[in-house]
Amino acid sequence: MTRIAKTGGCQCGRVRYTARIDPADAYLCHCRMCQRATGGVSIAFVGLPKSAMSWDSGPDWYASSPFARRPFCSHCGTPLGFAFDEGENMDITLGSLDEPYGIEPHWHFASEKIHEAWIDSSALPRKRLADHDVLSKKWIAATGKVPD
Repeated sequence: MTRIAKTGGCQCGRVRYTARIDPADAYLCHCRMCQRATGGVSIAFVGLPKSAMSWDSGPDWYASSPFARRPFCSHCGTPLGFAFDEGENMDITLGSLDEPYGIEPHWHFASEKIHEAWIDSSALPRKRLADHDVLSKKWIAATGKVPD
């Protein structure tokens, strides 16, 4: 197994980390706990040993169940992962990686809770942020550019 170092963090930049991940450990979780924790129909995770995670500026944590907790940023609300209280492994949210592109999911967890209509959305029309004139102008006025 070859691990690659990936950096990441929260939206506001307060929390930063380096994770040594194996892209083969990426998956989608559909459990109701993750749906509620993120507000999404699923969440993309990459599993890794806790020892492969280095927090440059640490997250806040909350107990999401009697036996697990989740790292997050209390300033901007970004969900950063999941970890059982006991055990050597944890998950990091794919969306919190600085460069999440090119990592593909290898399985679905809690598949009984999948919202099937959201799995294959490839036939839906696509709209680029840069093509939304009103929103693009708001971003440019506020920050000088359209977000990455």
